[in-house]
Amino acid sequence: MRIHRVGLVAILLIAFSATAQQPKKAQPPQTVRLYVFDCGSLDIPDTSPYQLKKEELATSKMSVPCFLVAHPKGTLMWDVGAVPDTSFKSDGTHAPLRYASTTKRLTDQLAEVGYAPSDITYLSLSHFHWDHIGNANLFAAKSTWLVRKLEREIMFGEPPSPRTEPANYSALKNSKTVIVTKEDYDVFGDGAVVLKSTPGHSPDHQVLFLKLAKTGPVLLSGDLYHYPEERKLNKIPTTEFNAAQTVSSRAAVESFLKKTGAQLWIQHDFTANAKLKKAPQFYE
Repeated sequence: MRIHRVGLVAILLIAFSATAQQPKKAQPPQTVRLYVFDCGSLDIPDTSPYQLKKEELATSKMSVPCFLVAHPKGTLMWDVGAVPDTSFKSDGTHAPLRYASTTKRLTDQLAEVGYAPSDITYLSLSHFHWDHIGNANLFAAKSTWLVRKLEREIMFGEPPSPRTEPANYSALKNSKTVIVTKEDYDVFGDGAVVLKSTPGHSPDHQVLFLKLAKTGPVLLSGDLYHYPEERKLNKIPTTEFNAAQTVSSRAAVESFLKKTGAQLWIQHDFTANAKLKKAPQFYE
């Protein structure tokens, strides 16, 4: 009888330990939350396409953040890094990808705040370039892809654009998809999470506007700007899809920022991004 009890206690302890090690599943928040994930950095080899000299920049490096918006009605992933989780090796390093590097898997960071890719309601990308689509395939099976028409056309057109990595988003071709046609697309219907059209950098580039109860309004830039000096010195990269559209989109956004008092978070701003709270902390 004593041996039987000892064995039962051991089984219960093992079961408890296994349960304790499982990440706690996130519950819908009361108000909108924004999680910032560290998806690495870009060691830019040449800044001349941005019409900026290295000595004009605080740093030539760019950050690569990924974002999760948790809303009472669902979740939205916004931009998903450059390096796919599938390229990580058993020793924690990853296969080389252009000039990008990271030390963290996006799936691990999601799990830390209680989410799996299958929990994500919507996926949306600022644009199709390689450093924003690295983990798109993770969300193809369960999430609804919110994409603008010209972006999807170029992503699955022939020949593939040299500015992207089609293998890293190939599964989106057959995912549940909503083609966004409105200039301002209200994701959850309450004005708290809005996709805003800002073409120029790419054919159907977009930015993301958020209303956060404590932090206040925030606009995530995509690649409307890359460096803060680009904004300060009014430099237009020579590699824009349509420079005139970029000028117009920037003017519209600057006017919107003044009107709403929103903060502009330049996603590739290495110095500013380093100061942001990273998950599991969040903004609300």
